[in-house]
Amino acid sequence: MTENEIKQLRQDPDGLQCYEFMANHISDLTAEDLAKLVDIMMLVDLNGQFMASAARYLHAIDTVAYAQEIRRLVAATIDKDREHRYLPDLISSIYGEDYKERAEELSASDDNFRRMYKRLYPNPDKL
Repeated sequence: MTENEIKQLRQDPDGLQCYEFMANHISDLTAEDLAKLVDIMMLVDLNGQFMASAARYLHAIDTVAYAQEIRRLVAATIDKDREHRYLPDLISSIYGEDYKERAEELSASDDNFRRMYKRLYPNPDKL
């Protein structure tokens, strides 16, 4: 990414431009570029919408190669999605449709899952 592109993306009003840039340039982005792009998204996406989309996108492309970026995006989405608009789709996309059946196992091994599950199901006994 050029300095001009970074400067322009920092002016993104909601994260959509960052997400589109990622999707349109994923094959050209270095690990450093992708880390910078995630940093910018974390600053400009105030409600987590596009970070959730970016996490799902990277997960669909290559879960292992993008694991660090996915973790960062998911953690930031959990923090910013106060109304839980994006968490339900995110949890099933990242952890599978059967995440409820595996909740105990996933909670023990993945802090992001545990945090997201607690936000979505604060009273798990009432499921």
